[in-house]
Amino acid sequence: MSKQIHLQADDGHAFQAWCAAPDSPPRGAVVIVQEVFGVNQHIRQVCERFAGEGYLAVAPALYDRVERDCELPYGPEGVARGIAIRKQISDALALRDLAAAIAYVGEQRGVAESGVGVIGFCWGGTLAWLAATRLAGIDAAVCYYGTGIAGYVSEQPGVPVMLHFGEQDKNIPAADVELIESRHPDLEVFRYPAGHGFNCDDRPAYDAASASQAMARTLRLLSETLG
Repeated sequence: MSKQIHLQADDGHAFQAWCAAPDSPPRGAVVIVQEVFGVNQHIRQVCERFAGEGYLAVAPALYDRVERDCELPYGPEGVARGIAIRKQISDALALRDLAAAIAYVGEQRGVAESGVGVIGFCWGGTLAWLAATRLAGIDAAVCYYGTGIAGYVSEQPGVPVMLHFGEQDKNIPAADVELIESRHPDLEVFRYPAGHGFNCDDRPAYDAASASQAMARTLRLLSETLG
Protein backbone atom coordinates (compact mmCIF):
# COMPACT_ATOMS: atom_id res chain seq x y z
CA MET A 1 0.00 0.00 0.00
CA SER A 2 1.28 3.46 -0.89
CA LYS A 3 0.21 6.80 0.51
CA GLN A 4 1.26 10.34 1.32
CA ILE A 5 2.17 10.83 4.97
CA HIS A 6 2.96 13.90 7.06
CA LEU A 7 6.09 14.27 9.19
CA GLN A 8 7.60 16.96 11.38
CA ALA A 9 11.27 17.82 11.86
CA ASP A 10 12.72 18.76 15.23
CA ASP A 11 12.64 22.46 14.31
CA GLY A 12 8.85 22.34 13.86
CA HIS A 13 8.86 22.15 10.05
CA ALA A 14 5.97 20.00 8.79
CA PHE A 15 6.42 18.24 5.47
CA GLN A 16 5.08 15.46 3.29
CA ALA A 17 6.64 12.12 2.44
CA TRP A 18 5.72 9.30 0.12
CA CYS A 19 5.39 5.94 1.86
CA ALA A 20 5.28 2.53 0.16
CA ALA A 21 4.69 -0.51 2.36
CA PRO A 22 5.26 -4.17 1.47
CA ASP A 23 2.37 -6.64 1.48
CA SER A 24 3.93 -8.63 4.31
CA PRO A 25 5.70 -7.56 7.53
CA PRO A 26 8.75 -5.49 6.51
CA ARG A 27 12.24 -6.96 6.52
CA GLY A 28 13.48 -3.47 7.38
CA ALA A 29 13.01 0.07 6.09
CA VAL A 30 14.70 2.43 3.65
CA VAL A 31 14.55 6.20 3.47
CA ILE A 32 14.81 7.26 -0.18
CA VAL A 33 16.40 10.67 -0.74
CA GLN A 34 15.38 12.63 -3.83
CA GLU A 35 17.31 14.02 -6.77
CA VAL A 36 17.16 17.65 -7.82
CA PHE A 37 13.74 17.04 -9.41
CA GLY A 38 11.88 16.47 -6.14
CA VAL A 39 9.77 13.53 -4.99
CA ASN A 40 8.48 12.84 -8.48
CA GLN A 41 7.13 9.77 -10.25
CA HIS A 42 10.59 8.20 -10.47
CA ILE A 43 11.30 8.55 -6.75
CA ARG A 44 7.88 7.13 -5.95
CA GLN A 45 8.63 4.21 -8.26
CA VAL A 46 11.92 3.65 -6.44
CA CYS A 47 9.93 3.42 -3.21
CA GLU A 48 7.58 0.91 -4.84
CA ARG A 49 10.54 -1.17 -6.02
CA PHE A 50 11.97 -1.46 -2.53
CA ALA A 51 8.54 -2.17 -1.09
CA GLY A 52 8.33 -5.00 -3.60
CA GLU A 53 11.57 -6.34 -2.14
CA GLY A 54 10.00 -6.36 1.31
CA TYR A 55 11.15 -3.02 2.71
CA LEU A 56 9.05 -0.17 4.08
CA ALA A 57 10.15 2.78 1.91
CA VAL A 58 9.67 6.48 2.69
CA ALA A 59 10.78 9.45 0.57
CA PRO A 60 10.68 12.80 2.42
CA ALA A 61 9.77 15.85 0.33
CA LEU A 62 12.82 17.99 1.07
CA TYR A 63 11.64 20.83 -1.17
CA ASP A 64 8.63 21.39 1.11
CA ARG A 65 10.80 23.85 3.04
CA VAL A 66 10.58 26.14 0.00
CA GLU A 67 7.79 24.88 -2.27
CA ARG A 68 5.12 22.27 -1.61
CA ASP A 69 4.22 19.52 -4.09
CA CYS A 70 7.29 20.27 -6.18
CA GLU A 71 7.90 17.87 -9.06
CA LEU A 72 10.21 19.27 -11.71
CA PRO A 73 10.53 18.24 -15.37
CA TYR A 74 13.66 16.57 -16.64
CA GLY A 75 15.86 18.81 -18.72
CA PRO A 76 17.74 22.12 -18.31
CA GLU A 77 14.70 24.08 -17.05
CA GLY A 78 13.94 21.57 -14.32
CA VAL A 79 17.58 21.36 -13.30
CA ALA A 80 17.90 25.15 -13.08
CA ARG A 81 14.75 25.49 -11.00
CA GLY A 82 15.78 22.61 -8.76
CA ILE A 83 19.20 24.14 -8.15
CA ALA A 84 17.53 27.44 -7.22
CA ILE A 85 15.33 25.68 -4.66
CA ARG A 86 18.19 23.55 -3.43
CA LYS A 87 20.31 26.64 -2.68
CA GLN A 88 17.65 27.73 -0.18
CA ILE A 89 17.90 24.47 1.78
CA SER A 90 21.16 23.78 3.57
CA ASP A 91 22.35 20.23 3.98
CA ALA A 92 21.91 20.71 7.73
CA LEU A 93 18.21 21.55 7.28
CA ALA A 94 17.68 18.64 4.91
CA LEU A 95 19.24 16.33 7.48
CA ARG A 96 16.61 17.44 10.00
CA ASP A 97 13.95 16.17 7.61
CA LEU A 98 15.87 12.94 7.03
CA ALA A 99 16.16 12.44 10.77
CA ALA A 100 12.39 12.76 11.09
CA ALA A 101 11.85 10.20 8.31
CA ILE A 102 14.35 7.83 9.92
CA ALA A 103 12.59 8.18 13.26
CA TYR A 104 9.21 7.53 11.63
CA VAL A 105 10.20 4.30 9.89
CA GLY A 106 12.09 3.14 12.97
CA GLU A 107 8.87 3.34 14.98
CA GLN A 108 6.87 1.15 12.61
CA ARG A 109 6.08 -2.42 13.55
CA GLY A 110 8.91 -4.82 12.78
CA VAL A 111 11.41 -2.18 11.68
CA ALA A 112 13.12 -1.46 15.00
CA GLU A 113 14.28 -5.07 15.14
CA SER A 114 15.30 -5.15 11.46
CA GLY A 115 17.04 -1.85 10.81
CA VAL A 116 16.94 1.20 8.54
CA GLY A 117 18.90 2.08 5.43
CA VAL A 118 19.22 5.43 3.64
CA ILE A 119 19.47 5.47 -0.16
CA GLY A 120 20.02 8.73 -2.02
CA PHE A 121 20.49 9.96 -5.57
CA CYS A 122 22.54 13.01 -6.71
CA TRP A 123 21.99 15.60 -3.93
CA GLY A 124 20.27 12.79 -2.11
CA GLY A 125 23.43 10.71 -2.50
CA THR A 126 25.37 13.37 -0.65
CA LEU A 127 22.71 13.49 2.06
CA ALA A 128 22.83 9.69 2.38
CA TRP A 129 26.56 10.04 3.03
CA LEU A 130 25.94 12.70 5.68
CA ALA A 131 23.24 10.54 7.25
CA ALA A 132 25.87 7.81 7.60
CA THR A 133 28.36 10.19 9.20
CA ARG A 134 26.05 12.33 11.35
CA LEU A 135 22.69 10.72 12.08
CA ALA A 136 21.66 8.03 14.52
CA GLY A 137 19.12 5.31 13.87
CA ILE A 138 20.43 3.92 10.59
CA ASP A 139 22.29 0.71 9.78
CA ALA A 140 23.49 1.28 6.19
CA ALA A 141 23.65 3.91 3.46
CA VAL A 142 23.81 3.75 -0.33
CA CYS A 143 24.89 6.77 -2.34
CA TYR A 144 24.11 6.97 -6.06
CA TYR A 145 26.29 9.58 -7.82
CA GLY A 146 26.45 11.86 -4.79
CA THR A 147 27.67 15.13 -6.20
CA GLY A 148 28.94 16.64 -2.94
CA ILE A 149 30.48 13.67 -1.13
CA ALA A 150 34.04 14.74 -1.91
CA GLY A 151 33.38 17.98 -0.03
CA TYR A 152 32.62 15.94 3.10
CA VAL A 153 35.30 13.30 2.58
CA SER A 154 36.89 14.00 5.97
CA GLU A 155 33.76 12.72 7.75
CA GLN A 156 33.74 9.10 8.90
CA PRO A 157 30.65 6.92 8.35
CA GLY A 158 29.39 5.05 11.37
CA VAL A 159 27.64 2.36 9.30
CA PRO A 160 28.42 0.36 6.14
CA VAL A 161 28.24 2.57 3.04
CA MET A 162 28.09 1.67 -0.65
CA LEU A 163 28.76 4.22 -3.40
CA HIS A 164 27.76 4.04 -7.07
CA PHE A 165 29.35 6.35 -9.67
CA GLY A 166 29.16 6.65 -13.46
CA GLU A 167 32.44 6.77 -15.32
CA GLN A 168 30.89 9.22 -17.79
CA ASP A 169 29.39 11.49 -15.12
CA LYS A 170 30.24 15.07 -16.07
CA ASN A 171 29.00 16.35 -12.71
CA ILE A 172 31.46 14.33 -10.62
CA PRO A 173 35.16 14.46 -11.61
CA ALA A 174 37.03 11.17 -11.54
CA ALA A 175 39.45 12.84 -9.15
CA ASP A 176 36.63 13.21 -6.61
CA VAL A 177 35.89 9.48 -6.73
CA GLU A 178 39.58 8.70 -6.37
CA LEU A 179 39.80 11.02 -3.37
CA ILE A 180 36.90 9.26 -1.68
CA GLU A 181 38.50 5.87 -2.32
CA SER A 182 41.88 6.98 -1.01
CA ARG A 183 40.41 8.43 2.19
CA HIS A 184 38.00 5.52 2.75
CA PRO A 185 39.64 2.37 1.36
CA ASP A 186 37.28 0.17 3.39
CA LEU A 187 34.15 1.37 1.54
CA GLU A 188 32.52 -0.39 -1.41
CA VAL A 189 32.85 1.98 -4.35
CA PHE A 190 31.55 0.88 -7.74
CA ARG A 191 31.98 2.52 -11.16
CA TYR A 192 29.68 1.92 -14.12
CA PRO A 193 30.01 2.70 -17.86
CA ALA A 194 27.28 5.32 -17.59
CA GLY A 195 26.60 8.98 -16.91
CA HIS A 196 24.90 10.97 -14.17
CA GLY A 197 21.40 9.75 -13.35
CA PHE A 198 21.94 6.30 -14.85
CA ASN A 199 19.44 4.74 -12.44
CA CYS A 200 16.46 6.82 -13.61
CA ASP A 201 14.53 5.21 -16.46
CA ASP A 202 12.74 8.49 -17.15
CA ARG A 203 15.98 10.20 -18.21
CA PRO A 204 18.09 9.92 -21.38
CA ALA A 205 21.05 8.99 -19.18
CA TYR A 206 19.34 5.78 -18.05
CA ASP A 207 21.55 2.73 -18.41
CA ALA A 208 19.58 -0.45 -17.79
CA ALA A 209 22.57 -2.74 -17.28
CA SER A 210 24.27 -0.37 -14.83
CA ALA A 211 21.03 0.30 -12.95
CA SER A 212 20.33 -3.43 -12.64
CA GLN A 213 23.81 -4.19 -11.37
CA ALA A 214 23.75 -1.31 -8.90
CA MET A 215 20.36 -2.43 -7.59
CA ALA A 216 21.56 -5.99 -7.10
CA ARG A 217 24.54 -4.73 -5.13
CA THR A 218 22.34 -2.39 -3.08
CA LEU A 219 19.94 -5.21 -2.21
CA ARG A 220 22.89 -7.36 -1.22
CA LEU A 221 24.11 -4.69 1.22
CA LEU A 222 20.62 -4.31 2.67
CA SER A 223 20.31 -8.06 3.12
CA GLU A 224 23.64 -8.06 4.97
CA THR A 225 22.83 -5.12 7.27
CA LEU A 226 19.04 -5.19 7.76
CA GLY A 227 16.70 -7.94 8.87
